[in-house]
Amino acid sequence: MSPAEALLGAQTARFERVDPLLPAAAPPPNGDVLTAALPDGERVAGVLARERFAPGSATSLWSALELWERRPVLGAAGGGGMDALLREWCRVLERHRPDHDSACLLTWPSRDAESSKPLLSHGFAPLTSMAVRPLRAGSPAHGAPQAGVRIRLASQRDLEVALRLELAELAYSALVGAAVVRPDAETVKRAALIRHLEQGDPVWLAERDGVVVGLAHCRLMDVTAGSLTGTRLRPGRWGYVNCVSVLDEARGTGVGRELMAVAHHELHRRGATGTFLYFNPPNPLASVFWARQGYRPLWTCWELRPAGALR
Repeated sequence: MSPAEALLGAQTARFERVDPLLPAAAPPPNGDVLTAALPDGERVAGVLARERFAPGSATSLWSALELWERRPVLGAAGGGGMDALLREWCRVLERHRPDHDSACLLTWPSRDAESSKPLLSHGFAPLTSMAVRPLRAGSPAHGAPQAGVRIRLASQRDLEVALRLELAELAYSALVGAAVVRPDAETVKRAALIRHLEQGDPVWLAERDGVVVGLAHCRLMDVTAGSLTGTRLRPGRWGYVNCVSVLDEARGTGVGRELMAVAHHELHRRGATGTFLYFNPPNPLASVFWARQGYRPLWTCWELRPAGALR
């Protein structure tokens, strides 16, 4: 067994102890390999990849245009291994001098609290969580909707109202998370929404007294081992909750709860064995709402902007 294989095997064993819902540790993608030595002589490694996203791309609405992403392979090491790799990463960035529209990103199991301290110490913030809601027993039931509220699937005729709700969610997320409201946000969102509606992804709308006040944009995904999503989730059919938005004047009235009761029921009816989503822990609305819907963090996306602020 090579040193790299031994590190990956030890990391898989550690993941299993940290959180039983995690998939096996995946080999890192191509990139620059960095290593660091620990005081006991052990070594840890990681791959550093640098990406640039074009203005007008969908990714530019939730990422800096220049992204430095680190994929650690710590083996059995915990916080000490993470700290050593972050110190090495800092030395690399000192040579490259990233510009202001840049970020460092590191995604790590949420329940590995031991690794959180060095990330915080080096300037990272837990801006995004990937949270999961496993199917516990059968398809979740949903009761009769509250008076005056109707949940229905959107059609292409609903494009404008759906777009308005998605842009409202983007604007709020930009206050409390990784999202970025760029000048072309409406154009980018419109194109993406048209594509999702055309391919039949379920987008549910909540109407109150005939007026659309909420949206839940979802889709079904078949996750396989070795795929990109398979590095984050166990294989199976998953429902992905892409965007949930409720107009400001309708918040706190149960509209979001009604939307998700229908969405969960329908996604599970269509074969999903669990659902997942991304939310921002600093968001005072989402962090409470999603816990009440049965979600809990699986992975945390730690970010630092701009990348040159890594210390």
